[in-house]
Amino acid sequence: MGPTIRLMWLRVALVVCGVCCLGVWPLMVVWPSGFSWHPHGSHSEMMIVVVYAVLGVFLLLAVRDPLAHGSLIWFTVWSSVAHGGLMAWQSIADPLERGHMLGDVPFLLVGALVLGVLMPRARAKMG
Repeated sequence: MGPTIRLMWLRVALVVCGVCCLGVWPLMVVWPSGFSWHPHGSHSEMMIVVVYAVLGVFLLLAVRDPLAHGSLIWFTVWSSVAHGGLMAWQSIADPLERGHMLGDVPFLLVGALVLGVLMPRARAKMG
């Protein structure tokens, strides 16, 4: 894949990931078994919603010049791997939380994989 095409797909992935981050709260409401970890309306659940909403806005802002926002994109990749991995472990350990293996766990891990593959390792590679 050439650098121009790769950059185009990175921009598409940033839009999709940004919109998904902004959609965390609606997903918790519509699909609680896949996206909500606590009784609806808990303080910690709303804190996660706010953090992901802010991340979503910044991912959408990064679409203009992804290479200038490499740290944000790599933070999104690695924090999603860590968060998704921990949630996968907790979903396996607690049978009541298995729905997350079809909900937020794959969302986080697939998003991290796509951004990680599309994001260049060094600025010169897109250059």
